[in-house]
Amino acid sequence: MADASDGSGYDRRQAALAVTPFLLLGLADVILLLGWGLDPLWGFMILPPILFMSVLAWLGFRTGFVSDRTGDEDVPLTDLD
Repeated sequence: MADASDGSGYDRRQAALAVTPFLLLGLADVILLLGWGLDPLWGFMILPPILFMSVLAWLGFRTGFVSDRTGDEDVPLTDLD
């Protein structure tokens, strides 16, 4: 298995650190909804999209997809005129 030292993406730890605040915010939202006294079904209805998007973000950071979309630093910028 290739290491992330080739610059293609984050390692697992860095990807987890990048996604953790958003995952915690989503889980806090679920806890807040349940604390307000809403039906627990609503908490379980919004939990799968929160987890799904967190996994997608982790995969994006882990594989380097996120950095690939921001542009390649090795390629010089061309004049758009």
